[in-house]
Amino acid sequence: MRRPIRATKYPNQSGRSGPKTERISHGRIVIVHDEIRALDPVELNRLERAFRDWVEKATGSNTRLSRQRILIIFLLIRYTGAKLNEVLAFNPFKDIDIPRHLIRLGKGESPQKKSFREVRISETLSHEIQTALTDPLFKKSLINLFRVDPGHVRRKFYERAMACGFTQKQGSPDGIRKARAVELMQSNMPLPVVQSLLGHSTPNLTSALVSFSKEDMQQVAHFFLEREAHRKTSARNSFFGKIRAIQKGDIQTKVDLVTLGGDLVSTVITNESLARLGLKKGSLITAEIKAPLVVLHKMGEEPRCTAENRFRGTVSRINRGKITSEYVVRMGDGTELCALISTEAGRRLALKENDPVWAVFNSFSVVLHLD
Repeated sequence: MRRPIRATKYPNQSGRSGPKTERISHGRIVIVHDEIRALDPVELNRLERAFRDWVEKATGSNTRLSRQRILIIFLLIRYTGAKLNEVLAFNPFKDIDIPRHLIRLGKGESPQKKSFREVRISETLSHEIQTALTDPLFKKSLINLFRVDPGHVRRKFYERAMACGFTQKQGSPDGIRKARAVELMQSNMPLPVVQSLLGHSTPNLTSALVSFSKEDMQQVAHFFLEREAHRKTSARNSFFGKIRAIQKGDIQTKVDLVTLGGDLVSTVITNESLARLGLKKGSLITAEIKAPLVVLHKMGEEPRCTAENRFRGTVSRINRGKITSEYVVRMGDGTELCALISTEAGRRLALKENDPVWAVFNSFSVVLHLD
């Protein structure tokens, strides 16, 4: 499988500019054998429904409480991508910040090592855990917290997965962790944020000439998780970044932002919009581009055109229609950019999946949002 290539367009530390090619493997996010197909979002939701039905069908109070604990273990892995040992070491009475929707996960090691990380969860999941903890019977059943035999947990995961027609490996804690990583990447969450959520070290961002703090990463994660929880998926071409420069003119202002993947996105807005949004250098911002405004060029030299935003990527999916066709371009950091072009134009380009391509759009096509 061909790996995507990223072109970095900002000046390097020596002051010289030019594309810098870097190969990035998404396999770094989770290590699971390639032959195991990850469950897709629809299948993950079906598996979650199976766990919930399993809890509802419990006969007897003790059985229901035991199953409810397994359900919460599943939900924590399903929505945080945590490792099983991290969740089993989780203390629901100390390691969750309900107002901030954060949980603290460790590696199952001794408290003296303090190897904890904070992970953002959605308000919906935060509320569900809080509701469960206010149930006196469930609270009493957690005398040993989540310290359950890992083998027992895996068996229950296998049972639910196989009841849905999935393999044991797909429904294992590691398989669900992999599926969550893929799901987040497909939702266009930037690779560094996905890595941060899963507890991996993030790429070096110093070359982007901007510093993304821990709070910045959590803010981006919060936006994606809340959008996911409320199924707000209409905005496909979204870049998240920090404003690097603002150049104000007499009527309009040019705003440059650097994404978490290190790409530079330029936009032009009115001075009135600048004042209304209260933008300033260092602000976190979302840039969105409609698919029909993205133009594709077959790979070769960088296109000589007036479009300020030019990105190298690889065609990952093609959905051909009678009149128009959708081309999804995956860039090196995992971000996907969708272009909608006429089917006839697509035939002339003769693009195929895995072909390298340039995706370009001008600065007037970009809309900025504060989230």
